[in-house]
Amino acid sequence: MSKIIGCAVVGLGIGQAHADGIAAAEGGRLVAVCDLLQEKLDKMTAKYPGVKTYTDFDELIRDAEVDLISICLPSAMHAEYAVRAMRAGKHVLIEKPIDITPEAAMQIERVRRETGMKAGVVHQNRYNVDMLPIRQAIECDHLGRVYLGTFAVKWYRKQAYYEGWHGTWDMDGGGSLVNQAVHTVDLMQWLMGDVESVTSQMDIYGHDIETEDTTASVIRFKNGAMATFVSTTCAYPGISTDIKIYGTNGSIEADQDVLKVWKVKEFSDDFADMMELDAADEEEEEEEMLARYGGGNPAYEAQHPGTRTGHRAVVQDMIDAIRYDHDPQIMPQEAIKAVQIVCAVYESARTGKTVRLS
Repeated sequence: MSKIIGCAVVGLGIGQAHADGIAAAEGGRLVAVCDLLQEKLDKMTAKYPGVKTYTDFDELIRDAEVDLISICLPSAMHAEYAVRAMRAGKHVLIEKPIDITPEAAMQIERVRRETGMKAGVVHQNRYNVDMLPIRQAIECDHLGRVYLGTFAVKWYRKQAYYEGWHGTWDMDGGGSLVNQAVHTVDLMQWLMGDVESVTSQMDIYGHDIETEDTTASVIRFKNGAMATFVSTTCAYPGISTDIKIYGTNGSIEADQDVLKVWKVKEFSDDFADMMELDAADEEEEEEEMLARYGGGNPAYEAQHPGTRTGHRAVVQDMIDAIRYDHDPQIMPQEAIKAVQIVCAVYESARTGKTVRLS
């Protein structure tokens, strides 16, 4: 039987979701939490009696019971703390974005290779129940040639949200794009392919911050497809996360984890077999796909006990990677792609020029 993985969390903002994921995971145990604020530590010990608490990261990484540390600090601190943890012999799971520059992110990858420790990155929206079938439809050419995507993260944040490190260039790396929309940037490149160029604009419309709260971009992919990408935290009260992909044989539209449109022009028995559909034509396929994935994560989980989505899925994947000695699903080299795109958007918006990615 594989060992139980001792887990710790540093940074108890989004880190609380990591702690909950660890507590629910098979093969993992929440050993310790680390934060500078005592009230946050007290909250965790009330919820998880017996968990050890630290205010000093150096003490945490000396804890022999800890095998894996979730890095949930402000974005610009991710690389520094992930590197320190790996050099101390700890595996790491890093909140999004992996860091705010490709150079910092590459440092994580270099140290992962040097130390042999495992490093995973949290892009949990890949685990939304509608994402894998969408990716499979693209990969097996069920949509024909994909030529267009439209992606729009139309969220809302009050000014109070930015009364800290959020919305700063040095710690957050940007505003609506790098913090809220980076999940969808990741999904865009995961679904549509490597990006060739970015042409963007950005501005501040609804907040008193130094970074942007709105971006608009035109993306060109190396496979020839195009996309538009919009991010904002001004869309009161928070509207949607549009993920829309169009091919010569069909169209798919989703709002985050909720499938909205599934239209194919020519039915494929091979795709039906892959998805274990009972469908025999285009209309039956649409009906069955919307029935499966039109309710989002909660509905699917209720119908399929044991399914994990969100942070629980990412945490479980990381624990399994350590226990059974395989790579986590989302590694630094993959997560770096979203950071490269984000930085290209900001560069294009600042310079007014199209930015090409290598």
